Amino acid sequence: MNSGGSAIILLLSSIVAVTIAYDPDALQDLCVADKSHGTKVNGFPCKEMENITASDFFFDGISKPAAVNNTMGSTVTGANVEKIPGLNTLSVSLARIDYAPGGLNPPHTHPRATEVVFVLDGELDVGFITTTNKLFSKTIKKGEVFVFPRGLVHFQKNNGKSPAAVLSAFNSQLPGTVSMAVNLFAAEPDVPESVLTKTFQVGTKMVDKIRSRLAPKKA
Repeated sequence: MNSGGSAIILLLSSIVAVTIAYDPDALQDLCVADKSHGTKVNGFPCKEMENITASDFFFDGISKPAAVNNTMGSTVTGANVEKIPGLNTLSVSLARIDYAPGGLNPPHTHPRATEVVFVLDGELDVGFITTTNKLFSKTIKKGEVFVFPRGLVHFQKNNGKSPAAVLSAFNSQLPGTVSMAVNLFAAEPDVPESVLTKTFQVGTKMVDKIRSRLAPKKA
């Protein structure tokens, strides 16, 4: 078995062993997501069995590094139920994160999942912050693992001079991501300026400057 396959098995085994599934439990062998179905449920309705194929359980999008061409210097490629319909009701998913030298995956949370990262290449400074504002941080390198508990703010930073990459595993088919800065400064409609100036104890010019860098360009 190659190193990539071993990494996936290690991550999925860790998730099963140390966490409780938060997604609804499966009540049948298969419930491949039917994303074309008009009914809205907590998850996705199931495809008819005769319409299921092996392709519903396959995805090659994390087999190689993604292009990193943004100001943060990191790119996340998800391998969740939106990319792999066969993950529906199975309470697991993966993601690959690629970092340029100096790249940052900025502070964020996953409201529906604990995350385990396995370093594929490079060395990263990682950490999470508890609800009592205590930081747990560590430098991790190739072959090492770090856990971010469900719902807590966390980050990863590549302080090296070469690219880095991790494989992330989640105990949810769709863990969700709340990026602190983007959610606050690029929400639509805008979060009231008075809320941001008071929260961060800065003036309106600083809020406008941050918004101009984070918010998508409006037509």
